[in-house]
Amino acid sequence: MTGIDYEVEYNNRARVPENPALMAGWVRDAAAYREQRPPRRLTYGPGPRHVIDVFASEDQDQGQDQGKAPLVVFIHGGYWQALDGSSFSHMARGLNAHGITVAVPTYDLCPQVSVAGIIEEMRQATRELAKLSGSLVISGHSAGGHLAACMLATDWKACDASLPPDLVRAAYTISGLFELEPLVPTSVNKALGLTPEAARAASPLFWSPPAHGSLDAVVGEAESVEYHRQSRSIVEAWGQAGVATKFGSLPAANHFTAIAPLSDPASSMTLRLKELAGR
Repeated sequence: MTGIDYEVEYNNRARVPENPALMAGWVRDAAAYREQRPPRRLTYGPGPRHVIDVFASEDQDQGQDQGKAPLVVFIHGGYWQALDGSSFSHMARGLNAHGITVAVPTYDLCPQVSVAGIIEEMRQATRELAKLSGSLVISGHSAGGHLAACMLATDWKACDASLPPDLVRAAYTISGLFELEPLVPTSVNKALGLTPEAARAASPLFWSPPAHGSLDAVVGEAESVEYHRQSRSIVEAWGQAGVATKFGSLPAANHFTAIAPLSDPASSMTLRLKELAGR
């Protein structure tokens, strides 16, 4: 990993100067969607950020039971050190329109906790969501893409013998990070506090590939070379191990606009997640 300026490659705010306006738009759209469609609030732990917003599908609004129908999860990004799920409520709009319930968890942030601790929190949240559905599709953006891949690769029977081994049926990652060691020399790591050893241990690229399910890894066309490499690397590595994998590039999208299609019921991203959910 020499000859690459990782600070430049992973500094998304510098690469997209209009990011403050884009993020302010997320907050406005999320608040509007929450007002239109108030979520059910679940907790998965004792802390104030150990919460999950569940946005019921239109079918549920009409009184139908979720039962064991597939549920889609969206995990927010922020380099494990910023933001929360409430800024992404509108990411449920596209799938809700197709009768699919969407859950948006929040988690503690670095440096108050470690990246490994956040992985464990998302496992706790996933176990809580297993009470709603025994078939989860987990999507995520940036750091959330990392966490989504971690959930697909988790041995759920080892975590809880009562859980099905295929609890997570698919992961759909958007601008995900799967090899964390390149972040160690960057300013991102000031809050993360990763050593090279801890970074490798928290990198799903180096975990045993999942024994079931599928992985879609998509990245904005306008994102850095490293973001493209990250997604291609896990698609190739897990694909060679027999996992059903797919790489995709989102035309003209940057790191902050790459998730916009989730709010559109007609987008190819929403329709792919609908397909993964078996609807």
